[in-house]
Amino acid sequence: MARLTLEHLHLAQGGRSVLEDVNGAFPDGAITVLIGPNGAGKSTLIQAIMGLLRPISGRITCRVPKERRAWLPQQLALDLSFPISVEELVMTGTWPSHGALAGYCGPHYRKAREVMKRLGISHLAHRALGELSGGQRQRALIGRTLMQEAELLLLDEPFANVDQETVEVLTQVLRDMAREGATLLVVVHDREQLAKLADQVLALSHGRARWLDPQTTLSSRALDQGQPAPTMPFAFADSF
Repeated sequence: MARLTLEHLHLAQGGRSVLEDVNGAFPDGAITVLIGPNGAGKSTLIQAIMGLLRPISGRITCRVPKERRAWLPQQLALDLSFPISVEELVMTGTWPSHGALAGYCGPHYRKAREVMKRLGISHLAHRALGELSGGQRQRALIGRTLMQEAELLLLDEPFANVDQETVEVLTQVLRDMAREGATLLVVVHDREQLAKLADQVLALSHGRARWLDPQTTLSSRALDQGQPAPTMPFAFADSF
């Protein structure tokens, strides 16, 4: 069963065709790893699934409620000068369902404390986002999606520039989310991360997409090092 499906999807950027005739489904309760060389269309596909890019043709069908969809962009896309603490960032996970101006109540604060404890960042609750290491920042951003109770989560290179302890913590959290029924799409460039995460693999290359078995992918040369995406305005509610 899949709440997110692609049918004959054709995508373009800047007048250039990027992906053609992409089909397939992202199963509920599973992690799909997205791989491909630089410029293959990984970020383009994520933007289209988010609704930020209109397809040339084809269809994206998503049956997850909008308030339960979340996107975690590359860290280079974040404005670290924005004055917000770790706790405040985690709490913004309530915005898609409760609104940004509704304020927080006791259950929200209790849940935020539980989320921060789960991620090992309770001691950073009142630290500004710009003062954190890459690993600490990524844990806080994942904390926001846990607070949101995201059922569809798109992550663009979540393990880039983070420490090994954070990789292990986030890997466990993502696997737990999948076991709880969430649908996850994760861009990775590392074989070890693919081996730990992937239930299925979507490989992009030369404008085409192929669905692969993780073991087949690990034995091939399909993985390639990518480059950072362009910086974007900082937005905590990057849910769609």
